[in-house]
Amino acid sequence: MRNFCLPNYIGPFTVTVLQGCRNYCAFYLWPLPENEEGNQFMSCLQLILAKLKSMERVTRVLVHLSKENTVPQCAQFVQSVTGHFTDRHKDQVQVGCCLDDNRFIVYEQCEGRGGAGVVLKRASFCPLKHLSKPEAAALPVEVRKRGVDVGVAVLLQSADRRLLLTRRASGLRIFPNVWVPPGGHVELDEKLLDAGLRELREETGLKLNPGDISSQLLGLWESVYPPMLSRGLPQRHHIVTYMLLHTSLTHLELQAALQPEPAEVSGCVWVDTDIVKAIVSAVDGAEDPETLPPNLPQTVSVTEVFPDGTLGVSALPLSVLCNRAPADGEDVERVSTGTKFALELWLQTLELQKQHSVCEEGRRRTA
Repeated sequence: MRNFCLPNYIGPFTVTVLQGCRNYCAFYLWPLPENEEGNQFMSCLQLILAKLKSMERVTRVLVHLSKENTVPQCAQFVQSVTGHFTDRHKDQVQVGCCLDDNRFIVYEQCEGRGGAGVVLKRASFCPLKHLSKPEAAALPVEVRKRGVDVGVAVLLQSADRRLLLTRRASGLRIFPNVWVPPGGHVELDEKLLDAGLRELREETGLKLNPGDISSQLLGLWESVYPPMLSRGLPQRHHIVTYMLLHTSLTHLELQAALQPEPAEVSGCVWVDTDIVKAIVSAVDGAEDPETLPPNLPQTVSVTEVFPDGTLGVSALPLSVLCNRAPADGEDVERVSTGTKFALELWLQTLELQKQHSVCEEGRRRTA
């Protein structure tokens, strides 16, 4: 404990500083000055303390919501982020987003707010869309207080237009044995691209320089685990940011550099547009029969990752990648619903690029 005399323009009183807290100190004024300058000082001091204390509590990047230009508020675990911005019966909405001061802010797209906007979507069977008040109250307190975490997933596009998918290790707590792009949580003080490149490196061993790639934000996915109420009450709630990274390397060049982390990844596969179209057509929650296009191969080549880190090659039935999320019982090996959403957005970007190329070619011919 130390005492400090304040400058004369504040008034003759003492500030006591209690030290020992990790990132902030508590200040006490005694005696309380009875003048305007002293009151202003106290007000400023209280604001500083409030800011420092709030910084002390920040241990994870969490989702904050802003609607109608309101001050961003931390999203509650039990509320659907998608439902906050649209009619409860709709599952897709256009929003804006940004990372600011270790907060991932999702805001309503409205006049006067900058940015082109991005698609935010949830599954039609999203648990938080259908969660009742009694079910929400039944959640453990530590779950209800978690907030909504932020994840990043990387769609790595090779020069020959292949995408890398990884199978999550069987020992992971959420979505084991499910195929997804490399990704994970955004850490404090990280940019989205930096987080994506770090996760890519940690999970696959691929080290890409930001200067050697181009990137774009594809969309936001509201992810809940378990993914359906029929399979249990929610335990995790994320907004996953899907980023598309373009590299000048072919998938074979990238494959040669793969060194997956076996604790997180049990398999890797490169998929082309035809396979992606088949995966996307297997809509989770739909009841129509699953059929594979006859022109596609029956199997795809998968790099298996063994517990000791060694790699092998196996043939995986394409039908496994086209499995749908089961409504109940044990999950199956499949491509996650959020990944299908991102893959569909990827196909749309390719179509837009194709249309742009056709228009440019037409202009050149008429010039």
